[in-house]
Amino acid sequence: MAVLPVFGERTVPIRVRLGVAFAFTIVVAASISEDLARVPLEPNAWLLVTETFSGLSIGIAIRFFIFALQIAGSIAAQSTSLSQLFGGATVEPLPAVGHLLVIAGLALAAGLGLHIKLVELFLLSYRVLPMGLLPDRTLWANWELQNVSRMFGLAFALAAPFVAASFLYNIAMGVINRAMPQLMVAFIGAPAITAGGLVLLALATPFLLLLWLQSLDLYLISPFVGF
Repeated sequence: MAVLPVFGERTVPIRVRLGVAFAFTIVVAASISEDLARVPLEPNAWLLVTETFSGLSIGIAIRFFIFALQIAGSIAAQSTSLSQLFGGATVEPLPAVGHLLVIAGLALAAGLGLHIKLVELFLLSYRVLPMGLLPDRTLWANWELQNVSRMFGLAFALAAPFVAASFLYNIAMGVINRAMPQLMVAFIGAPAITAGGLVLLALATPFLLLLWLQSLDLYLISPFVGF
C-alpha cells in the first residue's frame, strides 16, 4: 500500500492511505481465512519480514507502470522542447508532459476498477508467495528484471510518436539550413516544434493512455509469470 499507484501517492493524506490499507486488509483477510488459520497468533518477526518483502515486491512491480509514464513524459518533453512546461506541479517534479500523463493514467486506472484488480492480485499472491516463506532468489531476481525491462519498453513505446516527430523535425531543419544558410532556422524551428509537440500531445495522448492501460490490465491478469 505504501508504493501502489493511486493509493500510495504522496499527495494522498496519510490518514486516507492508512484507512484504505485497513479496508484492503479486511477484504483480503476474509478471503484467505484458511491460510491465516495456519499462522501462529503470537508475535513472529520472521513473518513480518517475509510479508513486508512480498508486499513491497508486488507494490514496486506495479509502481513500475507509473515510472513508465514518467520516463515517457521525460523523453517526449526533451524531444519536443516542452521540458519547461507543466513541471514542478507535484511532490515529485515531472518535466513537461510527464505530469499530465501520470495524473491522467492514475485517474483512468482508478476509474476503471483498479481497487478490484488489486484485491484479486493480493489473493493470487498468497498462492505464489506463501506466508512465512521468502521467494527463491533466482526466480525473484528474474521476475524483477522482467518488470524493469517491461517498464522501459513501455516507456519507449509511449514516447515513440514524439521521438519520430523530433527526428523528422531535425532532418527538415538540416535540409533547410543547407539550402538557405543565411536563414536563422533556430528562430523559425523552435516555435514550430513546440507547437507541433502540443498538437501531437493532444492527438496522441488518448491512444497512448489506452495502450498503457491495456498493458497494466494484462499485467494484473498474470503478474507472476516466471515464478
